[in-house]
Amino acid sequence: MKKIGFLSFGHWSDGAGSQTRSAQDALLQSVDLAVAAEELGADGAYFRVHHFARQLASPLPLLSAIGAKTSRIEIGTGVIDMRYENPLYFAENAGAADLISGGRLQLGISRGSPEQVIDGWRYFGYEPSEGDTDADMARKHTEVLLTVLQGRGFAQPNPRPMFPNPPGLLRIEPHSAGLRDRIWWGSGSNATSVWAAELGMNLQSSTLKDDETGEPLHVQQRKQIEAYRQAWKDAGHEREPRVSVSRSIFALTSDLDRAYFGRNADSGDHIGMIDEKTRAIFGRSYAAEPDVLVKQLAEDEAIQAADTLLLTVPNQLGVDYNAHVLESILTHVAPELGWR
Repeated sequence: MKKIGFLSFGHWSDGAGSQTRSAQDALLQSVDLAVAAEELGADGAYFRVHHFARQLASPLPLLSAIGAKTSRIEIGTGVIDMRYENPLYFAENAGAADLISGGRLQLGISRGSPEQVIDGWRYFGYEPSEGDTDADMARKHTEVLLTVLQGRGFAQPNPRPMFPNPPGLLRIEPHSAGLRDRIWWGSGSNATSVWAAELGMNLQSSTLKDDETGEPLHVQQRKQIEAYRQAWKDAGHEREPRVSVSRSIFALTSDLDRAYFGRNADSGDHIGMIDEKTRAIFGRSYAAEPDVLVKQLAEDEAIQAADTLLLTVPNQLGVDYNAHVLESILTHVAPELGWR
């Protein structure tokens, strides 16, 4: 069995700056898509997070709404940029969202990716400490978050509080037991995947990764997963870790599918620079008839190594079409690969 979910950008712009639908429409459609995905038997509804863009930037209110309208599906992110986050406030909001959903939150966090504005986290009031980079700041925010999610008291109570306090030091409230084990790190390199394993976080690896060996993305990701799992074992964690990979996969079962995605049938990996120093490999899209997809996906080493597959969806095409995309994979592809 492999868990299969969707990963949505939550766009409400066409990418060219024109407004094609409202933010309200995009958010409500995200809720509707999660409900539809649960009804189809999908395992997860995940959302990408970007600031200063006409995309989802504040995921926890959305996840809370989805949690209140669903009962089984996992709900999460891929990923929240920790350069922008106050870890204690984050822990409060995440604890509330997790309790509303009954413990179904799966939060992907990370150092983040290049954003819409230069050093956008500065506008949120955050500055790296002297000698640190913004990546160092994100990791420090993460370490604080992981500590407070454990639920241990750390704050000295006021001797004259507004409300009665339990004995001892106080913790962040509301506390949701088990959420600490459902934090994922979005890793773009082998080194950060090892760091995530050492801290006891699950691993998310997307369609973009540092090009560390020149091999195809799926091979590099498989090696990344192996390095992560070895580091997890070496750290002596008691529970089994989880690992997800993201892919753009479209089963061409209708003329509309072929019109939208048939041109991607022969796509391959791409190499590019995500900044002036980092050479990255961008994963291919899969678009083919279901029997061809089965053969192609069986050769994807990273998908085979992961326990969770997140399907990136063209959310701007609406709830009905995206539900069709998910249903096609769940019905025509997943059973043939032993994922169902």
